[in-house]
Amino acid sequence: MTTGTDVGNLLRTLAPQVAGALVRRYGHFDTAEDAVQEALLAAAVQWPQDGVPDDPRAWTIRVASRRMTDMLRAEQSRRRREETVATRALPTELVGPPPDDRPVTEHDDSLQLLFLCCHPCLTTASQIALTLRAVGGLTTAEIARAFLVPEPTMAQRISRAKQRIVEEGARFQLPSHDAYDDRLAAVLQVLYLVFNEGYTATSGPHLQRTDLSAEAIRLTRMVHRILPEDGEVSGLLALMLLTDARRPARTGPGGELVSLADQDRTLWSRSEVAEGLALVAEAFSRGAAGPYLLQAAIAAVHAEAERVEDTDWPQILALYELLGRIEDNPVVTLNHAVAAGMVHGPRVGLAMLARLDGDSRMSRSHRVDAVRAHLLQMAGDDTAAIAAYRRAARRTTSRPERDYLEGRATILQGRAGSETERP
Repeated sequence: MTTGTDVGNLLRTLAPQVAGALVRRYGHFDTAEDAVQEALLAAAVQWPQDGVPDDPRAWTIRVASRRMTDMLRAEQSRRRREETVATRALPTELVGPPPDDRPVTEHDDSLQLLFLCCHPCLTTASQIALTLRAVGGLTTAEIARAFLVPEPTMAQRISRAKQRIVEEGARFQLPSHDAYDDRLAAVLQVLYLVFNEGYTATSGPHLQRTDLSAEAIRLTRMVHRILPEDGEVSGLLALMLLTDARRPARTGPGGELVSLADQDRTLWSRSEVAEGLALVAEAFSRGAAGPYLLQAAIAAVHAEAERVEDTDWPQILALYELLGRIEDNPVVTLNHAVAAGMVHGPRVGLAMLARLDGDSRMSRSHRVDAVRAHLLQMAGDDTAAIAAYRRAARRTTSRPERDYLEGRATILQGRAGSETERP
């Protein structure tokens, strides 16, 4: 018997294929996306009871096409009723013949749909929301819950994003050769941001949102199937897998954060580690490495260390130095400072970290103070480390991170008190 979970997984796989087929056939991205959601809902209700059809993709396209046709014809009627002068009807090719008469091709339009959702006319937040809705098949309510905003707010964001794409006259096709790299970079950035939000939630009571990280991995796998030779696509997928492999060890019994140094590495997913390592090795064999592949290589060095003391920090430092030359951003500098501190001593790391003190991009982040606290603790300056841990704890909106940082400060405070009381 087909379970609801099986159907849900299948529908998420079908969502971009069906949406892409409708947009390619009819145009009208905004209407097509609504029609697809209704078809997916019909399948979610019928398939667990009646069984999955022999060709679920064709079934879903057919149902979505019928709904699309109804919507377009209703729009024609509405315009005819409302307009007081003669108007031009919708072109007949947008309505088309009954969907049962149209063949379903095996062409997968998922990549074109991703490019459309990540159109440069949209903000990053809108790109993320639209990608999760149209390509991921998530409902508006699910996306709103994931990003802790009211459902009406998210619905408006998605609606505005679709309308903006229509106003821009964006075409359902791969971008031109000149624009291709930038648009692919936007797609990968969106997937990377979705994964990061799932792996370490920026706010709320839980450290992780596994549904988001799993969805990011699924969508990145889809891009990798379409572009298997692209080193950055391989690198991003590898980075996600190698990072997600640690997930079972990142929290304790009560959901508390467990730092990388304290994790039980026997709990790491060996299958994800093996797949990630293989992707890194294959991508490096094809040529130059970009930012995602270099980050994946760093994650691979961590993954290969059976114990934290076995970590090859000089190799990690060398990779960060290379990454810093091609990806000048504060997060790279932050992690580079940690690696430098592990290799050359905490004072070297602290000097590197000082470069970020005036960086407006990190003015609202707790991570600079968290790293500074760690390096100060390594340097033996417990008083300054306690203050930095507590500053970081006040800035984070994640409860598990706040509890962890406060806990570190409390431990150091207790240790400092014990040493003061010694005769």
